[in-house]
Amino acid sequence: MESSHKGGTGLQRLLDATRHSIAGLAEAARHEAAFRQELLLAAVLVPLGLYLGKTAVERALLVGSVLLVLVVELLNSAVEAAVDRISLEEHPLAKRAKDLGSAAVMLSLVTLGVVWLLVLAG
Repeated sequence: MESSHKGGTGLQRLLDATRHSIAGLAEAARHEAAFRQELLLAAVLVPLGLYLGKTAVERALLVGSVLLVLVVELLNSAVEAAVDRISLEEHPLAKRAKDLGSAAVMLSLVTLGVVWLLVLAG
């Protein structure tokens, strides 16, 4: 059985997907403290990356590494929400899922740091 949220074609599907994406960003900003912190970081680093990058590739690396953190945080938050929807009871698999999501966020932050260091150190 397929979700009732799936379906539509063409322009309507694109409009629906956009609406759902904006709703997801709003939910993350409203309910996820880590996402809000990373948004503030992005508000500083994205313009800074555009300014400090000497070439289009450098600007893409600097900005892309910041956006990667936001993407991974959204996916981590989605995993946590799905796990919590299933059960709030402590379980080794739930812990593993949440720890793996957290590790992914940490690695995206390390990637951001390495990219910025390498690009700016030239």
